[in-house]
Amino acid sequence: MTNPILIDPLAFGREGQSRSGRRAVADLDERVLENLADNSGEVQFVAEGFMDGSRRSSLRLKVTGTVNVVCQRCLEPMVQALDSEAVLTFFRDEDKLAAAVDINEDLDAVMAEEELDVIALVEDEIIMGLSLSPKHEKCGDEVLEHGKAGKPNPFAVLAALKKPKSE
Repeated sequence: MTNPILIDPLAFGREGQSRSGRRAVADLDERVLENLADNSGEVQFVAEGFMDGSRRSSLRLKVTGTVNVVCQRCLEPMVQALDSEAVLTFFRDEDKLAAAVDINEDLDAVMAEEELDVIALVEDEIIMGLSLSPKHEKCGDEVLEHGKAGKPNPFAVLAALKKPKSE
């Protein structure tokens, strides 16, 4: 991973700062690339700091773009659009974090670090936004037929095994 964007998450939210940019997929960390068919494509991101209704420093991250993943039917590359948004709320105290999560299970609560890498957050969001089992809506029939060609029906093979041998 190159060129991290480091922020102080508490000041980022308190001061309403923002960062935006774009990254080539090829420039992302290996942990992202290992989930993709190739390293083509580009992602855009916008990170905006704000104070939530309880006066806690928070960050809204929006990630859009396209990546190539492997179709699980035909094993060919396919384009997957990314369009995700996450809100992180930062805490300095673990007890307050635990109490906030008890009140609101949907809260993405994170312990505040001195420095936080926005690009690492973007990469996390990409990974979480990928389909677990991506598939084309309709895979090329010729690819599927080629894969089936010459293979006997497994049920026909089982039926043949069940038949008694005639002598």
